[in-house]
Amino acid sequence: MRVLAKLRIDGFLLGLFVAMGIGLLLPARGGAADVLDWATKIAIAVLFLLYGTRLEPREALAGLRHWRLHTTVLATTYLLFPLLGLAMRLLVPSVITDDLYTGLLYLCLLPSTVQSSIAFTSIARGNVAAAVVSASVSNLLGVFVTPLLVMLLMQTTGTATVSLTSILEIVLQLLVPFVAGQLLRPKLHRLLAHTTLTKVVDRGSVYLVVYAAFSAGMVEHVWQGLAIGRMLAVVGISVVLLAVVLGITAGVARVSGFDRADRIVVIFCGSKKSLATGLPMATVLFAGQPVGLIVLPLMIFHQIQLITCAALAGRWGRAADEAEARATNTPVAGATVAEISGRTPRQ
Repeated sequence: MRVLAKLRIDGFLLGLFVAMGIGLLLPARGGAADVLDWATKIAIAVLFLLYGTRLEPREALAGLRHWRLHTTVLATTYLLFPLLGLAMRLLVPSVITDDLYTGLLYLCLLPSTVQSSIAFTSIARGNVAAAVVSASVSNLLGVFVTPLLVMLLMQTTGTATVSLTSILEIVLQLLVPFVAGQLLRPKLHRLLAHTTLTKVVDRGSVYLVVYAAFSAGMVEHVWQGLAIGRMLAVVGISVVLLAVVLGITAGVARVSGFDRADRIVVIFCGSKKSLATGLPMATVLFAGQPVGLIVLPLMIFHQIQLITCAALAGRWGRAADEAEARATNTPVAGATVAEISGRTPRQ
């Protein structure tokens, strides 16, 4: 890990590529695929159980009072992103294929991330409590809102199947463990409060789902028709999509009068999409379809958002530290607004 840090290589990103590579070279077949399916479901359930034990109910209730901030984040997640996703239809078939468009639209319908949104908000010296509530609410609503949006916006393509059974499966896999974590929190909080444990389960579950998706793609031969040019097009579209959303969230948060700490929450919670939630949902909603190809845009977007938001968080965090170190007659907000709007602050 120290070697990776010195080389500035993110271990999580490297792990994703390793999982993808193993799935392509050593795909699970037959009984092994069934075992992998159950192992993945259990890992995801344990992850959301840990999320439930980490969220303080009183903190959540207090954070919910900041309704303007959470409404802004939810509007970005479930209104702005879907509209941008629908606009990408213009790129078919000249730039991307139907399956890749399905994947791009699907990622636009997903909830925000939890762990990375909170972590980046903390690094940038934003409102961490509000980020915890906003990201958690986004994920809980996503259990119901994402399948509903898929049904409304993607059902006509015939690529997604949304039924009472599929929604129930998503609820059992994501929401029930989270609620169980909340109920068991008084007894398990100290035992399971270690961030290392959550990090291991978080990354491990994502690795399993990525391996399963690419493994299934190899078994079903969905990768044979994917051209390099199409993949590069998805990368470019993801970069533009993230840049547009980051710019809009920063502008809306500033116009809405949020202070610096809350603007950071809007930017980070509103601009990201959850890989941990999106992958297991995809296996349910797109059963019988080329899931590996459909979730490829989500995995690409996830890497881009991690790299970009990590850079922004570090920059804004350093700006906050420098502002605190300066003379008291120098307003902190002035420096940080300059950072968030993209201007270089005066030295």
